[in-house]
Amino acid sequence: MELVFVLDCLHPDALAEFWAAALGYERGRYDPPYVRLTDPDGKRPTLLLQRVPEHKAAKNRMHPDLRITDMDAELARVTALGARVVRGPFDDEGWLTTVLTDPKDNEFCLIRAPGGGA
Repeated sequence: MELVFVLDCLHPDALAEFWAAALGYERGRYDPPYVRLTDPDGKRPTLLLQRVPEHKAAKNRMHPDLRITDMDAELARVTALGARVVRGPFDDEGWLTTVLTDPKDNEFCLIRAPGGGA
């Protein structure tokens, strides 16, 4: 079994640059309706960006958490790529958390574990 995550979006080809850079993934070509993003080391799940006709209307039911070691550095990096801070950073029972959206308003979180580890 292979776990693959799919993110519905209006313009997967445009959104692929953000997610490839944010995750350090390799970007595949746009093969409608998908763009495939893969971990160059083959250890993390594939992310498919899937073109859908409808706009995002509400909060995502599932979202990625990116576990990081340096909140300030990662926050600066992903916002420079086009992410927008929704809330935070805040302490979530010892886990430093920031809620963000990608350039098309899909939610994700940056999370630093207690003690600063990923």
